[in-house]
Amino acid sequence: MPELPEVETVRRGLAPVLEGARIAQALVNRPDLRWPFPEDMAARLTGARVTALRRRSKYILADLDTGETLIVHLGMSGRMIISAPSGARDKLAQFHHFHPAPEKHDHVVIDTEAGARVTFNDARRFGAMDLCPTVAVEQHWLIAGIGPEPLGNGFHADHLIAAFKGKRSPVKTALLDQRIVAGLGNIYVCEVLYRAGISPLRQAGKIAVPRVAALVPIIREVLLEAIDAGGSSLRDYRQADGELGYFQHNFRVYGREGEACPTPDCQGVIRRTVQSGRSSFHCPSCQR
Repeated sequence: MPELPEVETVRRGLAPVLEGARIAQALVNRPDLRWPFPEDMAARLTGARVTALRRRSKYILADLDTGETLIVHLGMSGRMIISAPSGARDKLAQFHHFHPAPEKHDHVVIDTEAGARVTFNDARRFGAMDLCPTVAVEQHWLIAGIGPEPLGNGFHADHLIAAFKGKRSPVKTALLDQRIVAGLGNIYVCEVLYRAGISPLRQAGKIAVPRVAALVPIIREVLLEAIDAGGSSLRDYRQADGELGYFQHNFRVYGREGEACPTPDCQGVIRRTVQSGRSSFHCPSCQR
């Protein structure tokens, strides 16, 4: 499932063609994905102008001039594909200069007045879309209760120290808790804990305060590096222009079971363990 860097990369790819654009036509080709689409979704989107394109955790938020916000979750295999007509110029010129033939899993298609097309394709149908009043987005059931954004001012050492205090669950589980910090998933938590030298098996509440505080800049560092690389392409993920992400080439522990630890002078070997049904990768020698 795409994590924060992948969703942010998709948002940035969509922004040039959607922000400020008016939706000439929206097509909804099935009644649901993971959950039913909102009533009259196509009609509510058609004619609306996208005033802003934001991200909250792993959700893309398209604010409309109708006072509603389109909430998009990519799910396991969802892709936002941008295409443009032949002869497109300026900000559309970078995208495919044709609208491809419809595919079986093209569930939502949005055409803008400028000629761009955004197609939501989702083979596994674990994605989701919903509409809600913009002023109530933070109270929407998909978003309510999500913690601070790790790249925002609300995420800081004091917050993480307080969240970890007395916590008996493993630190990996704590960092995956969206109530503590938004958008982190399995891949990036493994990479963060490696850089921090903390075992994913360590109880969160037993980590020394200075080491907890040090996690904050490391989390930001890993996420920003991943965003700069266009995210990580494992299985289905692609950027909005169809390109693959490249951060998977920078993994230091994730998916490297049995390989030598990349830390200089470390003789350790990367180990895979299963925590709450998810694979954790770490170096038992470096991470304590």
